[in-house]
Amino acid sequence: MLVRIGTHSGSFHADETLATFFLTSLDEYKDAEVIRTRDQDLLNELDVVYDVGGEYNHEKKRYDHHQKGFNETFSEEYTTKLSSAGLIYKHYGKRIVAKIINWDINDPKTETLYQRLYKTFVECIDGNDNGIPQYDTEVKATYIDSTNASSRVSRLNPSWNGDNSEETYYKQFKKAVELMGNEFKEILFICANQWMPARDIVLNSIKKRHEVDKSGSIVVLDSFCPWKEHLFIIENELGIDKKELLYVVYTDSGKSSRVQAIPINPNSFTSRNPLPEKWRGLRDEKLSEVSGIQDCIFVHNTGFIGGNKTLEGAIEMAKKALEMRKTK
Repeated sequence: MLVRIGTHSGSFHADETLATFFLTSLDEYKDAEVIRTRDQDLLNELDVVYDVGGEYNHEKKRYDHHQKGFNETFSEEYTTKLSSAGLIYKHYGKRIVAKIINWDINDPKTETLYQRLYKTFVECIDGNDNGIPQYDTEVKATYIDSTNASSRVSRLNPSWNGDNSEETYYKQFKKAVELMGNEFKEILFICANQWMPARDIVLNSIKKRHEVDKSGSIVVLDSFCPWKEHLFIIENELGIDKKELLYVVYTDSGKSSRVQAIPINPNSFTSRNPLPEKWRGLRDEKLSEVSGIQDCIFVHNTGFIGGNKTLEGAIEMAKKALEMRKTK
């Protein structure tokens, strides 16, 4: 029996085109006929209905978000109201993620990736479709952004003064579904192949921090990777006191090593505990002489980062900075 899924006719948007991609990624809907209509009698006959119909009921497979009283969010962590994309993703997203990247759905990493894709991709579609401001204060835009996914989907709609036939709408709708699917898969593969491996490195390094120094304040990365965002996420997940982690040490691409003071948040230039003031702005032999540590290269004027020719030297810089902090 032919499976039929449906959304509204007329102008299409990023949320229902993404929702269509999500549904047709699943085995049970991959060959489904997609019906675009606002005829309620016809909608009542369909297997799944989304972004139209005035009803949210997972058991009945109805996923509209326009009705009065609808305030569903992805989880208690979020305040952004779901669109049809978020609703479908909430119920089917983990299966979709596991299928696309061929991971075990029961692997904890799949859950992490499922959560990550909502935060970095689906939530912005939900927010845009529901007219939720990105900022909680009134800010005057300094330029127009017409490059985002919602804008690009909007431009695929037939022109008001061109061919507005339902056939043309459906043809363009399929292009929009493909566009949103490709966008989602691109972010998914980046997260799976770049973001997740970096997370593993940071997580393992944080867990081994007491082997470096009994204080647990120095994190030595097994290999360099983008670490800031991961450190703050993992710190929160593991319930680590914000005053504990102070320095990250790693070998850079030039094979020398760095000691970096952890900022107060991922985007801040203010460090939790900058490298000692009397080291700042010094280089090479002078820095080694003042610090009493061999092979020093530099310490930045603000104390947020320093360098040493060896990993051992960079670790020693971090340890000595901790000692000097205690004697202040």
